[in-house]
Amino acid sequence: MGRILALDYGHKRVGIAVTDPNQIIASALETVEAQHIFSYLKTYLETQKVDKIVLGHPLDLKGGKSNTTIMVEEFKTKLKSITSLPVILYDERFSSKMAEFTIQSSGLKKSKRQEKSNIDKISACIILQGYLNSNHNRLNL
Repeated sequence: MGRILALDYGHKRVGIAVTDPNQIIASALETVEAQHIFSYLKTYLETQKVDKIVLGHPLDLKGGKSNTTIMVEEFKTKLKSITSLPVILYDERFSSKMAEFTIQSSGLKKSKRQEKSNIDKISACIILQGYLNSNHNRLNL
């Protein structure tokens, strides 16, 4: 069984999280500048066994699309051109706010709490854990 990789795509940075090989626990992995994400992913996918990619899908509060949603959907299309892995869109509403709250509650020094790269990779982790939880709940119904 391979890992599941999650991406929180943004115009400037991409937060990345990954599961353990048993696909149980999500862990923050990295934040990569958006301009370097494809080279990073190519290298990662060549060296790690990955079963699928979960991509945060930023819908608005009513479930509609925004400019950011369209940008993420375009990114998904480009991503599909470099890998044959399934790319699953997963609703990421509130993941950044939850990441900010998690960081503020963590006890980190103020300088670390304000690093946007931390928010991006923790957002990816929250997206991935949400995906894992929703699939686990479906399997147990």
